[in-house]
Amino acid sequence: MFDVLVIGAGHAGVEASHIVSKLGLKTALITIKKEHIAKMPCNPSIGGPAKGIVVREIDNLGGLMPKVADKTALQFKMLNSSKGPGVRALRVQSDKLAYSSLMIEELSKLENLEIIEDLVQELLVENNKIIGVKLAQKEIKAKAVILTTGTYMDSSILVGDNVSKEGPDGEKTNANLSNSLRNLGLDLFRLKTGTPPRVLTSSIDFSKTALEPGSEGIYKFSDLSNENDLLSYDKQLPCYLTHTTEETKKIIEANLEKSSMYSGVVSGVGPRYCPSIEDKIVRFNDKISHQIFLEPESLSLDTTYIQGFSSSMPKDIQEKMLKSITGLENAIIQRYAYAIEYDAINPLEVKLNLETKKIQNLFIAGQILGTSGYEEAAGLGIMAGINAYLKIKNKEPFILKRDEAYIGLMIDDLITKGTLEPYRLLTSRSEYRLLLRHDNADQRILTYGYNLNLIDEARYQNFLTKMRLINESKQKLNDIKIGRHNEEVDNYLQSLGYEKLSMGQSALEFLKRPLITLKGIRNITKLEISEEIENQIEIEVKYEGYIVKAKKDAEKMLKMDKVKLSSDIDYNLVPNLSLEARSKFNKIKPLNIGQASRISGISPSDIEVLLIYLKEKK
Repeated sequence: MFDVLVIGAGHAGVEASHIVSKLGLKTALITIKKEHIAKMPCNPSIGGPAKGIVVREIDNLGGLMPKVADKTALQFKMLNSSKGPGVRALRVQSDKLAYSSLMIEELSKLENLEIIEDLVQELLVENNKIIGVKLAQKEIKAKAVILTTGTYMDSSILVGDNVSKEGPDGEKTNANLSNSLRNLGLDLFRLKTGTPPRVLTSSIDFSKTALEPGSEGIYKFSDLSNENDLLSYDKQLPCYLTHTTEETKKIIEANLEKSSMYSGVVSGVGPRYCPSIEDKIVRFNDKISHQIFLEPESLSLDTTYIQGFSSSMPKDIQEKMLKSITGLENAIIQRYAYAIEYDAINPLEVKLNLETKKIQNLFIAGQILGTSGYEEAAGLGIMAGINAYLKIKNKEPFILKRDEAYIGLMIDDLITKGTLEPYRLLTSRSEYRLLLRHDNADQRILTYGYNLNLIDEARYQNFLTKMRLINESKQKLNDIKIGRHNEEVDNYLQSLGYEKLSMGQSALEFLKRPLITLKGIRNITKLEISEEIENQIEIEVKYEGYIVKAKKDAEKMLKMDKVKLSSDIDYNLVPNLSLEARSKFNKIKPLNIGQASRISGISPSDIEVLLIYLKEKK
């Protein structure tokens, strides 16, 4: 008898099992092979636009991904550093073997966690409540089950017209679990994703490609990582950039019908924002070439990941395509590209705490819920773990709002709007991206982590000290007056292309100008603070007007979220409500007016009708 069973040991399963074990529950993690825990079957990297901010949020909830990514990085890169703070995000090139190995080591330290190598055949349910699972030879009972099977449910590998019933990298697939879920009345649908080829690094002519180094400076995902955990800039491995050619395009167009994607073999819907190279050629036919990034996979491997070249072409066509790319004329393929189709659960079947609506204490997280990416999976995994713990302890669920975290935005999008394709987080999905920044994840999330006993006292006190320093420094800047005829200030302004000061002002006002930095006026302010705090103060001061507006918009949304909707409302009985609204409200059962307004296809008039109905009922 366990408190929690976690089925699947990918990035969602790892975070879910880690967090419930950390909270003191007796936990079992069921996986096909222990050595495949937290493996990276696709790109060997963690982070990126929006995704990197999710990793920061996971760190402030006590998760594993951030510190393991820091310790096993081959390269650190801050993306969009020349753009606004709302779109900056960290990405690390990962040593995929070291990452998986360190994750296994971290899980092995947990006293409450048992790792079981087996395949789940069936979910055991009584009176619409999960009670355990059936394995090949035995049954295991539990108070809650978290399903994190990724792309392994009834999956098929597709290469050309060749279809094989197996999971990523030729592993076992699980059709029995799909059937069990359908028999329980859950709505499943087919999704597709893919992966590019890996080639021997020694067979690439890098002299024909462009160097893509990491970012200078100290970057990290986890506040717990110190400089000794990080790979110094001079030891980081470079990536390289090349392009497809006109010849690549010709080869693909001449063989398009041989691709699984275009031959009719594929039935699932693929990711719009991570298309195959065939899809790129068709959708962007006017483009002569496409970017291809060459990324190292591990210090222990002589293989390079061909980022941007996902394909489901036959192997002989892949050979021709690859050799038409600059620098890859003599490339030797170590692993061919493939597409994979798999069963996923319609996210409209799930509540905001990631528990299924039909089966009590059954939680869903990761790619099985319609997402795409390690980071999205990990974010869902840690939230499912926390909420499974809270459900067992009869406590209120933990739900992050859209203006608090990308994790909250992702869950709200999935559960409120659903998805017909693998969902990928993007900064453009957020109305509040200036509030959801890389630098302020601790301000948004850490207090939640502390109150949930996921963050220890020492780390919380360090956070309070940091916040005190930020507030005291801003007050000091407001108190410091910069007068006219200050030679040092005038010279600094002129070096940046500004005129001399025409009137005195506070250092805080002075800092609001573009290009002015705290480092540039350090002799005047005499502030003794870290570069991290300097950067955060500059963002808060320079973007104050935009941040205030975003917070006001979020407050309006919060007011709508406070108007609760009972789960027993029969929307067919609400007069003047559109047929579409009745159908969707009855299916999704929104918790409040805010969530109801975000459902796809719901019009402002539907919300007005609903508000009138609530007022009359009251």
